[in-house]
Amino acid sequence: MPYALLFPGQGSQFVGMGSDLFDERDDLLGARADDVLGWSLRDACLNGPEERLTRTEFAQPALFALSVALWQLFSARVPMRPVAAAGHSLGEYSALVASGMLDFEPALAVVAARGRAMQAAADRESSGMAALLGADVELAEKVCDARVAEGGRLSVANINAPGQVVVAGGVDDLEWLEVHGRDHGVRRSIRLKVAGAFHSPFMAPAAEAVAEALAGIEAREGAFPVYSNVTAQPVGALAVGATLSTQVESPVLFSRSLEAMAEAGVDTFIHVGPGDVTAGMAKRSVEGSTALAVSDVASIDGVLEAMT
Repeated sequence: MPYALLFPGQGSQFVGMGSDLFDERDDLLGARADDVLGWSLRDACLNGPEERLTRTEFAQPALFALSVALWQLFSARVPMRPVAAAGHSLGEYSALVASGMLDFEPALAVVAARGRAMQAAADRESSGMAALLGADVELAEKVCDARVAEGGRLSVANINAPGQVVVAGGVDDLEWLEVHGRDHGVRRSIRLKVAGAFHSPFMAPAAEAVAEALAGIEAREGAFPVYSNVTAQPVGALAVGATLSTQVESPVLFSRSLEAMAEAGVDTFIHVGPGDVTAGMAKRSVEGSTALAVSDVASIDGVLEAMT
C-alpha cells in the first residue's frame, strides 16, 4: 500500500499534547531539545498556559519536536516505508527530518528561529488571516485582486483543500473582507486565531531571518521525496534552504501537493502529529483516498491495523 506522511503546522497545538510521549522519548524531547531551545519543552507542552503555547515561538518548535518523535515511534513498527511526505507550513520541517534530508537538532534550531522571526514580524504590524468558506482559489484570487486595486494588501495564503482557502492581510484588509466579501462572491469569511498574516508579504522580514538561520545547514537526499509547500513538487537537497526561506512569505500549496502525490500513485495518507487536520485535508483533496491519523502513542496500533 503506497502511503504518504503528512505533518501538521501551527494551530494544532494544545496544552497537554505529547503527554504520552515525553517519558517514552525523553532521549529526544528532554535535555537534547531543551539545550537547543533554551526552555523546557515538556513544561510548555504539558503546563502551558495556553496563551504561552499559542505564541508562535513556542508552538512551532513544540509541534515540530512532537511530530518527529511520534514518527520515529511509528516508523519503528510500520513494516512499509512511505513513498512520499509533505507538511503543512511548519510541518514541512518534520517531513524533511522524517525523510532524512535534515537532522533533528539543526532543524529544531531553525524552527525556533523561524518561530521567533514570524512572531516578531507579526508584532511589527497588526495583521491576520481569514478562511473563505466555500471559496475556490479562483474566487479567492479575485477577491484579493479587488482589495489590492483599492490599495489594500490582501493575498492568498493557504490552499488547503477544495473549499478551504485562507487569505492574509492587514487588519483593515480583513475588515474590508467582512464588509465587502459578499459583493465579490464570498459567502462568509472567518478570522483565524493566529498572530499575523503568515505566508504573505507581511512575513518578508521573517523570510530573511529564516534564510540566515538556514545558512550553513546542509541537506541530503532523503529516503523518500518531500513535496514543497512552495512548488507542490518534490524538493531536491540543494533547494531545501531556498524553498524553506521562501515558504514563510509564499502561499502554502498543500492541496496541490496532495493531488501531485496522488498522481504519483499515493492512495493512503497518514497524518503524524498532534490533531488530525491534514488527514481531513487529504480526504477532501484526493477523492477515494484513505486518510489515517497517528495523533498520539495510543493511536499507533489502530493505524497499523488499518494499514494491514
